[in-house]
Amino acid sequence: MLANFFVEDHVKSALKEDIGFGDVTTESIVTEDKIFEGKLVSRCDGVVCGLEVFKTVFKVLSDKVEVELLFKDGDDIKKGDVLAKIKGAGKYLLLGERVALNYIQRMSGIATETRKYKNAIGDLPCKIVDTRKTTPNFRAFEKYSVKVGGGALHRFNLSDCAMIKDNHIKVAGSVTNAVNLVKANLSHAHKIELECDTIEQIKEALPLGVDIIMLDNMNFEQMKEAVKLIDHRAIVEASGGVNLDTVREIAQCGVDIISSSAIVAKAPALDIALDM
Repeated sequence: MLANFFVEDHVKSALKEDIGFGDVTTESIVTEDKIFEGKLVSRCDGVVCGLEVFKTVFKVLSDKVEVELLFKDGDDIKKGDVLAKIKGAGKYLLLGERVALNYIQRMSGIATETRKYKNAIGDLPCKIVDTRKTTPNFRAFEKYSVKVGGGALHRFNLSDCAMIKDNHIKVAGSVTNAVNLVKANLSHAHKIELECDTIEQIKEALPLGVDIIMLDNMNFEQMKEAVKLIDHRAIVEASGGVNLDTVREIAQCGVDIISSSAIVAKAPALDIALDM
C-alpha cells in the first residue's frame, strides 16, 4: 500500500483544488449536525482498487466520519456489490464525495484493465508492465493500481534506470556511443535498458553488456528472431502495438516483459457510486 503520509498529502491537495474557499451549495442546505449514511456501490464488474484512499478523503475532512470497508484492494467485484459503508455529518460526506470517487474510479479502472492483460497472457512466463505515460502528479496511484491488478512495474522515474531510446541514439551517433557514454556516467546500482528497432541494432548491442533490450514495434517474426539471438544474455522487453488482441501472441514469442501504456492511459474509469 502507498505510505499514509503520501496519500494524506495528495488528498489534501486534491481537496484544496475541489473545495476552494468553500462548498457554497452544501453549506447552504446542510447543517453540520445532520447525520447521514451512505453506501459505496459498484455499478459494473471489475477489480476494486483505492479503498484506503477513498477512506482517507473523509478522514482528512473529519475524524468523526466512519468508513467501513467491505472489500480489499485487488478483490473481484460484481455489479451491485456494496464496497463500503459510510456514516457522518452530511456536510463532510458531500464535501468529499467527488474527490473520493475520482480516486477509486480511476484506480479501479486501471486495476481492472491490467487484470485483463494479465489474464490474456495466462500461464506464459511473461509479465505485463506499465510505462511513464501517466497522469502528472498521479503516477504513484496509477502504478499502485497496476500492481493491484496483477501487473509488474517499470521504472518509476528517469533516475531509476538508464533507458536509451531512439532519440538518445540519434544524439549520441550510434548504439555503441550511447551505451558507452551512459556506462561512463552511471552508478553501479543502475541497470541499462536499450531500445532497439532492428535486428542489426541488437547485434551491435549484445557485446556491450546492456541489461535489458527492448524490442520496439517489431512484428512477431522479428521478435522470435531477436529472442533467439539474445539467448538470455539480457532481459527481453517488447513494446509497441500491444493490446488485448495481441498481448498473448507477443508473450508466445518468448519475451520476458511486455510494456504497455494502454493499461493506464487507455483504462476507463470503473463506474462506482456513493448512494446516500
